[in-house]
Formats: sequence, C-alpha cells, structure tokens
Amino acid sequence: MVHVLSSRTLLRPADPERSRVFYGEQLGLAVYREFGTGPERGTVYFLGGGFLEVAGRSETPPSPALKLWLQVADMAVTREELTAAGVAVVREPVREPWGLVEMWIADPDGTEIVIVEVPADHPLRHRP
Repeated sequence: MVHVLSSRTLLRPADPERSRVFYGEQLGLAVYREFGTGPERGTVYFLGGGFLEVAGRSETPPSPALKLWLQVADMAVTREELTAAGVAVVREPVREPWGLVEMWIADPDGTEIVIVEVPADHPLRHRP
C-alpha cells in the first residue's frame, strides 16, 4: 500500500518563461517554491489541494491525454478575470449533463485546462 504524503503534476514546457508568465501572472497561481537557476529553473505553484510544477524544457508537445482540472467558486467572475488577463477561452462555460459548469482554456503549449464550478444544487455540495 502506497502512503502518499503529497503530490504534484509535472509539466515540461517548450518555453519555461512563457509558461511561468501564464501560470503565475495570467492565471495568478500562488508560488509554493522555486528551485534551480536559469531558464529551466523550476517553479511549483499551489493548485488547490495539490501542486503544479513547471520545470525543465520539452522539445515535444504535451500529450493530448493530459488535462488539468481546476475547481473555482464562481465561473462568471473567473471567466471575467481570465479574459482581462489575456487568457483565451477555448470553450465558453456550459452546464454539462452531469451538472457541473465547465469552461475550457489552454496553456501556451496547448495543455487543456478545464475550469469547473460545482453549482449550489449539485449532489457534490450535498453529501450525506
């Protein structure tokens, strides 16, 4: 049995500085820690209950199988803040058949990011 103490998602961007601007300035994720020096230095961001590490460099595009899922409190406010920061919305907010409101954006390398709001009437808000 694996006893997990912490976890993080690792991204190896094509252009690390461009990705740091996207995650740190445009999305406004708070920095947990930074390490190393130079263009491939690492930055670890708080990501709700986990962490996102942007470090190193990759010459290949990210796998389309990788997606980030970020839950927010208010989709309308989040959409407004992101577009004001220059983030392009790939898919406008939609209430899905399963009841969540989802909006899609992408990072500079094309990694898809699902922004999710759990509406007040959704079963996830009303656990027994």
